[in-house]
Amino acid sequence: MQKTILVLSLLAVSVLHEAAQQPVPREFRAVWVATVDNIDFPTKKGLPADEQKKELIAILDLCRKLRLNAVIFQVRPMADAVYTSKLEPWSEFLTGEMGKPQAFDPLAFLVGEAHKRGILVHAWFNPYRAYHPAAKTLSDDHISRTRPSIVRQYGRYMWLDPTDDAAKRYSVDVIKDVVRRYDIDGVHFDDYFYPYAENDAAGKKIDFPDQANYDAYLKTTTKPLDRSNWRRWHVNQFIEAVGREIKKVKPEIVYGISPFGIWQPMPEKGISGFNAYAELYADAKKWLQDGTVDYLTPQLYWETARQAQSFPVLLDWWKEQNTKARYIWPGIAAYRIGSTPTFTSGEIASQIAKTRQNDLTRGAIYFSQKSLRNDMGGIQTELTATVYTTDAVIPQFSWIRSQPLLAPSVKIRRDKDIVTAAWTERGRRKAFWFVVDAKDKDGWSRSILPAGERSIALSASRNIEKIVVRGVDRLGNLSR
Repeated sequence: MQKTILVLSLLAVSVLHEAAQQPVPREFRAVWVATVDNIDFPTKKGLPADEQKKELIAILDLCRKLRLNAVIFQVRPMADAVYTSKLEPWSEFLTGEMGKPQAFDPLAFLVGEAHKRGILVHAWFNPYRAYHPAAKTLSDDHISRTRPSIVRQYGRYMWLDPTDDAAKRYSVDVIKDVVRRYDIDGVHFDDYFYPYAENDAAGKKIDFPDQANYDAYLKTTTKPLDRSNWRRWHVNQFIEAVGREIKKVKPEIVYGISPFGIWQPMPEKGISGFNAYAELYADAKKWLQDGTVDYLTPQLYWETARQAQSFPVLLDWWKEQNTKARYIWPGIAAYRIGSTPTFTSGEIASQIAKTRQNDLTRGAIYFSQKSLRNDMGGIQTELTATVYTTDAVIPQFSWIRSQPLLAPSVKIRRDKDIVTAAWTERGRRKAFWFVVDAKDKDGWSRSILPAGERSIALSASRNIEKIVVRGVDRLGNLSR
């Protein structure tokens, strides 16, 4: 009996080793779904629930067609909510009127339907923007009316003051509320920290109105920071607080930020342009090097041939800053296809090829879903035919502590025409995908299935010899 068990164990190890010779494909493939100004969803204000559902399903179906595995869904465009919230009013971009309720919860629906399809959902928040000029209404329960002391009018916008501690706590509480109540996989910010500059009627740049807070700060110290460093210090404090607090709620939540693609101009590398460090007070290099974020998505929205902002030069610079070995998955400008003779869908394919030269940059997020939906420059064919020809799971977040995922229990049934493998999970930890490797007379083939699928049927004519099933959790951890 012991000899039989030993032989079977050695056989199992041999089969697993053979399957493992084919590495599981890993790549973060995502798209931003913007709700501000109805960019991506919903396509217009006031759509009934059934139409909103159809649009979300169409977004997810396109993701599956293009073999993407994540969506970055904007849930808070301007201190409002694209979900059911007791803290902020329903978004005008949903209902047509800020604060007007609807029974349908887009975030809850999206999470459920995305997970069924093996697609992760990162909730995208605007941490400071309180009002956007595309909006026309303002509800009585909006923060600008309930707590006007923490809101600043800035040109055409309203902004939560980044230097106000109460404003910071308020946004942290909103984000924690979503992390606590929804089965989201990540929290995401884009490039809006301090606002991009607004001009007055005479064309002069308006300074952000935080002077009163700075004057109060100067009275508290004998060695004050200058105003720029003081602003950056507050933004850094907030960014660190969000990462710390969301992981107290859910230790396995993933935290990502998408800053403007140029940290500061670098004349020595031929890089010029907007200075996010000086203008937005965003020290994204620090967040990367401190390990504050799990992934960084610099918005590298320029083509390779554009010398002053060349995609590969900027990507290489960000890689050089990555001392904590976090993921750098660049933002890809699908919306710019056709804007210049060299910005084609083929250019995007070459950019993805560049990201694949390093495991820590193996991923990308496309802006925005509308560009993919409208098939700009034949991008859909480019992605399915040349870029994403097979499915992939995400890279492993090895630094996020988690319980190991146990191997599934598999049963094989051979019928005349079909070989069926069915499996059940073991242990409390659940898979998000299953990787199924099958060996026949021609070698190994692979399927990546959403966790809701627990079986696969293969033609018996293939002379199936071996089947190996492994689970992958939402952090990319692979089971035995």
